[in-house]
Amino acid sequence: MDGTISLGIYDQTGKLVRVLHQNAQLDDFAIGADALVTRWDGKDGDHQDSPSGRYHARGYMVGPLKREDLGETSPASTQIEANVVKIRLVRNPLRKDKRPVVELGLGFNSEGSYLKTSDDLRLFKVSETPNVTRAGITAKGENAVDIWQDDGTSVHQFRISNVDQMMAFDCGEFELK
Repeated sequence: MDGTISLGIYDQTGKLVRVLHQNAQLDDFAIGADALVTRWDGKDGDHQDSPSGRYHARGYMVGPLKREDLGETSPASTQIEANVVKIRLVRNPLRKDKRPVVELGLGFNSEGSYLKTSDDLRLFKVSETPNVTRAGITAKGENAVDIWQDDGTSVHQFRISNVDQMMAFDCGEFELK
């Protein structure tokens, strides 16, 4: 599967501790005998040492998403307040389960807006609009989402297609001493 990789480290409660890779290419990893290889320095997202304990690494291979700018709009207030959509993903051939479902949301900060998982792992940059004050996301069929973002002066709409072209993967659990 072609695409980028987003990978996070999670604590025992399932909270995202650190994003190791965001929109990374395959050549950002070392190639092992039967896996991609990366390292974690034991630090959290604020570059502080994480406490000893058990952690989990998991992420997503994000396929070729298509971003379409639909321009300025006037959505209903329910559309801009929608926080999460459920998307059925590509089945991981290494697992015997059916196509998993991920909850996607929209995040924003001073650098713009982005698609993220419900546990805050960033997957895809939507826009570089710096002053977003509120945003919403709704499903548009099985493979697309519509996004509205408000910067205080106008509401802008985007459509992200091929969101079903993502695959979840699990790197397993390990202990930090």
